[in-house]
Amino acid sequence: MRTPTIFDAAASRRLDAVYRTPDIVGQRREVVRVLDPQPGEAVLDVGSGPGILLGELADRVHPGGRATGVDLSESMLALAGERLREGRPMAVLKADAVSLPFGEGTFDAAVSTQVYEYVADIATALADLNRVLRPGGRAVILDTDWDSIVWNTSDRARTTRMLTAWKEHVIHPHLPRTLARRLKEAGFVVEDIGVFTLVNSEYGEHAVSHGLAALMGAFVPGRQGITEAEVAAWVADLRELGAADNYFFSLNRYLFLARNP
Repeated sequence: MRTPTIFDAAASRRLDAVYRTPDIVGQRREVVRVLDPQPGEAVLDVGSGPGILLGELADRVHPGGRATGVDLSESMLALAGERLREGRPMAVLKADAVSLPFGEGTFDAAVSTQVYEYVADIATALADLNRVLRPGGRAVILDTDWDSIVWNTSDRARTTRMLTAWKEHVIHPHLPRTLARRLKEAGFVVEDIGVFTLVNSEYGEHAVSHGLAALMGAFVPGRQGITEAEVAAWVADLRELGAADNYFFSLNRYLFLARNP
């Protein structure tokens, strides 16, 4: 589901830290609000990553329900496994988004955040998601348009090259633009489309852009002719802008609420 070179053990730990920032806490809160899981429901998290959202879903469907997460990354599954508690109604297993190991109509609801942009065969993946949802079951899908970044830096040309190289980490960097059509072709009814905007006016470990910069810094060297020295200079510039109270970052993520009619 995700590019293995991005989500190795080290990157998984970096991403886990990003998931704890106030920005992503707010994003999870919005995803849960839109999905609205209820006690007794069976909920699926496709690409459950380190399991933070999965745990919150498990708490919401208790008592009587169950939250199940699937992911391909061994390091992500290991992180999620650390969050399993005895008696908590949740489970994680290794599985691919294009071939979910569940019967038809298994789940009342499903969620997938920042996953389908990494999936080559989106048509098959969405059709399989539709298959495992019961009639009337709902899905919330969140993905990013990576052209939506606004980032104040001192060297715009260098930042443009950084962002162009970073887009190589996904297969579909502009997926939200076509996702509504793809969902309909997979048999869903699209009920709502919303946007969640991440905004940082400070640079520090509490900011999602700080973690994104770390992920980018590990990925882009050697791409688009970018060197390690350029990455270091770019990060130093972000740090200096933050210290000078001249920092700004924003990014749009789009939420689709779809239903299996």
